[in-house]
Amino acid sequence: MRVVYTKKCVKLDTETLVMPGSTVQVPISFKRMVNLVRRNAMEDLIRWKVDEERKPMVLKGARQVGKTWLMKEFGRNFYKNLVYFNFDEEDALKSIFESNKNPQRILELLALIAGQRIEPGRTLIIFDEIQECPAALNALKYFREKAGEYHVIAAGSLLGALLAQPKSYPVGMINLLDIYPLTFDEFLEASEPGLYAYYAGIQKGQAIESIFHNRLLDVYSQYLIIGGMPECVASWIKYKDPARITQIQRKLIQVYENDFSKHNGNVNSGRILMVFRSITTQLAKENEKFMYGAVREGGRARDFEEAIEWLVSAGMLNRVYNVSKTEHPLAAFDRLDCFKLFVFDTGLLKHMAGIDNGAILLKTDYQFKGALTENYVLQQLKGQFQPEPRYFSDKRGEIDFVVQNGTEIIPIEVKGGEDKSAPSFKYYVSKYAPEHALRFSRRGYVVNGGITNLPLYLARKTRELL
Repeated sequence: MRVVYTKKCVKLDTETLVMPGSTVQVPISFKRMVNLVRRNAMEDLIRWKVDEERKPMVLKGARQVGKTWLMKEFGRNFYKNLVYFNFDEEDALKSIFESNKNPQRILELLALIAGQRIEPGRTLIIFDEIQECPAALNALKYFREKAGEYHVIAAGSLLGALLAQPKSYPVGMINLLDIYPLTFDEFLEASEPGLYAYYAGIQKGQAIESIFHNRLLDVYSQYLIIGGMPECVASWIKYKDPARITQIQRKLIQVYENDFSKHNGNVNSGRILMVFRSITTQLAKENEKFMYGAVREGGRARDFEEAIEWLVSAGMLNRVYNVSKTEHPLAAFDRLDCFKLFVFDTGLLKHMAGIDNGAILLKTDYQFKGALTENYVLQQLKGQFQPEPRYFSDKRGEIDFVVQNGTEIIPIEVKGGEDKSAPSFKYYVSKYAPEHALRFSRRGYVVNGGITNLPLYLARKTRELL
């Protein structure tokens, strides 16, 4: 098989596609030029396509993180054709699912609406904004049971909050995939493809030349300001105008806050808004642990726990539990009443906190620097380890994050600058002698004693570099 690579393209000379850097081969029945505007989730979708035990796929994540684009791009590049149905724009679609449970009948009617034939394995069927039609979400189980040869993918705004409700979807009958804002590596490839080629080749223990180290730190600083929301990234690549980024971020925050009342169901929308707006205050405290009293004076868990669950399920906030022990299995030691909340996109958190771009670009110290850096590192760590990162604290201090890699527990210290003083972290390392102990900072890639310092821009490659 011969695969010809061009810039962001793969030319297909046989019936198999191999994505760059991937071991996944995708049989297809047509030859074309494939546009590789890369998202990490695309490889997950490719694996899903070729999985014999494939179920209908549901993408969940916050609004505007690129779910619709990803589904359409996947369909255009890896299928003969696609049919797209949006339940928010085409209200009449709901009646098809509300009055039919036979997937073959549903497919016949959808083909008539789309004006084209729907072929098993060759047509990707896309249901967007599926939360607007619970009957369609429930119908996915019929596709799994009686029409498994058809490839169905769905997504929706704030769908995670709906899926968190009991009996809201056919458990065990669908595949779920979380979609996040662009990670640093995706941002780097989109904005600086030449520099990304160097970044992608960094291996464990490799010395990073100062010219590349400084350039990657500059892109890291840009990422703190711009974040990973696709609209922000696209605007930056096209215009390089920070004012436009600020306008987009302000608009996105307004969209999310409007959504709280639109999709809250039985959860009080006012309390959702109060929790969301309290995050910068929570993270600005010396102790970043979430305090209900910081949301409203006298606030208690019973007042806001449902609002927190809604925001976490909707993908708007990332929750990091404190653990009583740093042992395997890590999740068994969660202290459910002790946690931190971070915003799902670092650029949006930077905007919400009102941090001036100059403070980041000039590498000065500012009140929110530690919290913003931790938010960034968490955003890059998500999806690399299972379970998701936790944090640990005792009378000697706090470990910013702990992750589980197999049976190994890895402590992580996060520094926004080059300072490497961390008494509590060093004490932990000396006491427990972990196989790996990681510090993220602006310093270079060096191993000093039992601690490995990773430049902040390598956070997305953490597991790869262990």
